[in-house]
Amino acid sequence: MKPTPCEESQLSTEQIDRRHGDLDSLSTADMLDAMYEGQRMAVAAVKPALPQIAGAVEAAAAVLRHGGRLIYVGAGTSARIGVQDGAELTPTFDWPSERLAFLIAGGLDALSRSIEGAEDSKDDGVRAVTAARVGPQDVVIAVAASGTTPFTVAALGAAREAGAMTVAIASNAGSAMLHEAGHRILVETGEEIVAGSTRMKAGTAQKIVLNLFSTALMVKLGRVYRGLMVDMRTTNAKLHRRAKAILRELTGCSEADAANYLAQARGNLKLAILLGHGASLQTASSALDRHAGNLHLALQDLGYSDA
Repeated sequence: MKPTPCEESQLSTEQIDRRHGDLDSLSTADMLDAMYEGQRMAVAAVKPALPQIAGAVEAAAAVLRHGGRLIYVGAGTSARIGVQDGAELTPTFDWPSERLAFLIAGGLDALSRSIEGAEDSKDDGVRAVTAARVGPQDVVIAVAASGTTPFTVAALGAAREAGAMTVAIASNAGSAMLHEAGHRILVETGEEIVAGSTRMKAGTAQKIVLNLFSTALMVKLGRVYRGLMVDMRTTNAKLHRRAKAILRELTGCSEADAANYLAQARGNLKLAILLGHGASLQTASSALDRHAGNLHLALQDLGYSDA
């Protein structure tokens, strides 16, 4: 039998932290020290959830290898943290923007200003999933500190019914959102130093979990090689310099040759790396296509050292 989700009054993230009842009477230094301790606790709270994060990464990689989108769902602070995580995947790992979506309570305007009441609409959550045409090819990751946000819970439930792989990140055991998800990531951050202000400990934990999840996912999908961002987009001077440094590190070529390989590959770093190993442009491109962009496998296929 499915357990009954916890009531709002039982949420640990909404409780008063009696240890800090004198917060507003403390010196600035002591106040900051107390807040810093809270941030340390948030980091520690992620450790027990690592097995659940790993399971979600493995499952998501299996789905996304065949196409589909990574879709973030949330309201308020949780939505903003989700958007920050997802928006960084395209420049860092060249994750296609068309394979990324955000379902936000109150829409895009809610990213820069609070839209009160938007998170309370279950119907809006369901409509957002329907409008996005979520289906079995997608991975939907919902974030809410309380785990009870109506918009987010309803959207996650609708996504699950549509056949999507679902992940929930919440800070309260037994919350409705965790019960809706196929993969449940519970990070118990407890009471906040400012009661109910989940932008503090819970928000920090959410940021860490999403960083871990999305980065590990990109690694599993072959977008990192030997700890290097081999799928990044060379869209500015800094990234172009980084790309040349990566080329030199992996091929031993000169800076001038690195620039030449990048030019031939039109900024595609994986292609440039194979060129630096001696492959022709056509051979390199074909090898990457055969192995879905996996540089490690392409190098092995062409007989180049992967050591």
